[in-house]
Amino acid sequence: MGFITTDLDFKRGIRMPLVSLREVLERAEEGGYAVGAFNCNNMEIVQAIAEAAEMERAPVVIQASQGALKYAGLNYIVSLVRAAAESIRVPVVLHLDHGTDREQVLKALRAGFTSVMIDGSKYPLEENIAVTRQVVEVARPMGVSVEGELGRIMGTEDNIQVDGQEAFFTDPEEAQRFVAETGVDALAVAVGTAHGVYKGEPRLDFDRLKRIRELTRIPLVLHGSSGVPDEAIRRAVSLGVRKVNIDTDIRLAFLQKVREELDRRPEEIDPRRILGPAREAAREAIRYKMRVFGCAGRA
Repeated sequence: MGFITTDLDFKRGIRMPLVSLREVLERAEEGGYAVGAFNCNNMEIVQAIAEAAEMERAPVVIQASQGALKYAGLNYIVSLVRAAAESIRVPVVLHLDHGTDREQVLKALRAGFTSVMIDGSKYPLEENIAVTRQVVEVARPMGVSVEGELGRIMGTEDNIQVDGQEAFFTDPEEAQRFVAETGVDALAVAVGTAHGVYKGEPRLDFDRLKRIRELTRIPLVLHGSSGVPDEAIRRAVSLGVRKVNIDTDIRLAFLQKVREELDRRPEEIDPRRILGPAREAAREAIRYKMRVFGCAGRA
């Protein structure tokens, strides 16, 4: 647990290197809280996440999806997150979100990601286990954590779309086998959340979540958590969720402020005067989530 800072370290301004997901999740298990995992797409969002983590003294996962890597470029994302980690004094994980195949994961590993997700949820159980185990066998010797997924989460994230007929909840007994045979560090589960904007209030299957936790005894991950009521998140955390993914809520806060600034100053030609306030709005949204997850003050 050497990455945890003391009050004296924090005051002295000791910078923390990128760490693995396993490291921050071990501490989250001990403390009974969840670490916030926030998606980034550009410099302002990376800065917002880093500033929020520093202000809240919270460990943080900065993650990039396929869409982010396509938009900004793999090397840009890595450089931005490394620069952010070097400028703050809390543990930062650089995580690949929804890696779709072994080749994409290998590119992330070569680039310096400290955690990767291999999403084999579209495959039958046997194939999902095989694909995920292959990634674990490559990543583990490098000290890189691996997140797997079992069950399909409804909604759209970048180019991945799962409709209501394709979505299905995680089976607890299958989860037990999946974890035992793959050796993953964390498991993303489908228990009623969805990617994107909710059309109604999400209803989480807490009994299922509790059973999965009892059988796997592993840190669980909640995807599609934007828009989920705070009390539902807190209950999920109490049942073993240790990583909570947020993307849409950041986008909404950021873009709402962009629209407000453009409406207020339609003649503005300096993008910094628009994007600066948007960055601050995203930062405050992230800080709020960190308090809900219980990770504020844990670094």
